[in-house]
Amino acid sequence: MNAKIPLSLVCSAALAFACGPRARNDASARNEATRVVRAVDANAPLSPALDVTVGREVTFSFQVMNAGKKKLEVAFPDGRTHDVVVLDTLGREVWRWSEGRMFTQAMQNRVLRTSDLLMYEEEWETPAPGHYVAVATLASRNYPVEQRVEFTVPQM
Repeated sequence: MNAKIPLSLVCSAALAFACGPRARNDASARNEATRVVRAVDANAPLSPALDVTVGREVTFSFQVMNAGKKKLEVAFPDGRTHDVVVLDTLGREVWRWSEGRMFTQAMQNRVLRTSDLLMYEEEWETPAPGHYVAVATLASRNYPVEQRVEFTVPQM
């Protein structure tokens, strides 16, 4: 009976080791970067577009179109389907749409037929004058895309 305890501990340790996190090496980092580059490539099935309108507030209109010939099922790990971040000229984050918001923990899927669009419109209400870069991302697990646009908020 005592021999069963060490055997079960060894089996548990082997299972934990096999299923545990892996250390990142240069090869896995390159593969991950390659996946991201392919996702925002012009030949990718999803085509992002970001329109920025500057007035008293800044309005971001983010559209993602299925530019492929097949329907796609876009999977989101939770209720956050997208995000918009504004960076200053030094690359520092000055505003994030999702900051302070709560999202459901339920996974969700959206089916996009050819030429179907996902559209999101967000508003930055108190922009300071300056030069910025808006970065809109689709928070999809299987088709992540990103679009960047430079814009200027003038002195009022």
